[in-house]
Amino acid sequence: MKRIITFVTGILFIAASAIAGGPRVLFIGDSITDGNWGNSCGTAKPSSERTLWDMNHIYGSGYMYLCATYYQGNYPEKEYEFFNRGISGNTLEDLEKRWETDAIDLKPDVLSLLVGTNDVHFYLQGNKEQVFDFDAWEQRYRSLLDRSLRANPELKIVLGTPFVANTGNMSKSADFAERDSLVRRCAKIVERIAEDYKAVYLPFNSMFDEILKTTPASKDVYWIWDGIHPTPAGHKRMANLWIERVKL
Repeated sequence: MKRIITFVTGILFIAASAIAGGPRVLFIGDSITDGNWGNSCGTAKPSSERTLWDMNHIYGSGYMYLCATYYQGNYPEKEYEFFNRGISGNTLEDLEKRWETDAIDLKPDVLSLLVGTNDVHFYLQGNKEQVFDFDAWEQRYRSLLDRSLRANPELKIVLGTPFVANTGNMSKSADFAERDSLVRRCAKIVERIAEDYKAVYLPFNSMFDEILKTTPASKDVYWIWDGIHPTPAGHKRMANLWIERVKL
C-alpha cells in the first residue's frame, strides 16, 4: 500500500493510501492459461462475461493460478495483483482483437504470453490450400508486443513457447508429425522474439520434451492428458519454470 506523508502544524502524519501499489501481472493466451477462470463453465466466454468478483474462481486452475498463489501467499507485503486473460480456443488473431481491453487497458507491469497451439490446430482443421504463414504469424506477434510497449515502455515481457505431445488421444492422430513440426517452428519464432525484445524466455516445449523423456509414468497422460493440455502435474512444472525464470 502506498503511503501519503503530510505535515500539519509541524506534526508528521503518515496515512495509508487507498491505491494499491503492488506490481500488476497479466497472463494472457488460450485454454492452457484459461483454466476456467472467472467461472466460465468450460466455455470461451469473453472476459466481460466472466465473474470478475468471485475469488473462488478468479484465477482458474492452471499454472497461472499456481504462480499467483506463490507470490501472493509468500509476499503479501508486495501486494501483487494478478490477472488471468486466457480464453479457450484463442489464436494470435483472437488475441489481437481483444488486446486493447484485455492487455493494454489493465496496465500491467508484467505481461506473460503463451499462444500458438490453436493457430496450428485450426490450420490443420482447414483445407490447407496454403502453407502456414509463419512470417505473418511472427509479424502479428511482434505487433502486439509493440503496442504494449508503447503503452508501457518499462513493461516486463515473459514469453512461453507453444508445445504439443504425442500423448492421450493425440497419439491416435494421423497428423501428429505435421502438428509437432509446425508447433516447434512457432516455438523457435517465440525464442527469436524473446531474444529481440529482451524478454524472459520460457521453453515449455523443451521442458516437456525432457520430462516425457526422463520421467516416464505408467500412463502416458500423466503430464499432458490430451497432447495439448497439461495435467495438474504438468501445470505445476510450468509454474515452477515461470517462478524460477521470471523472478518478480
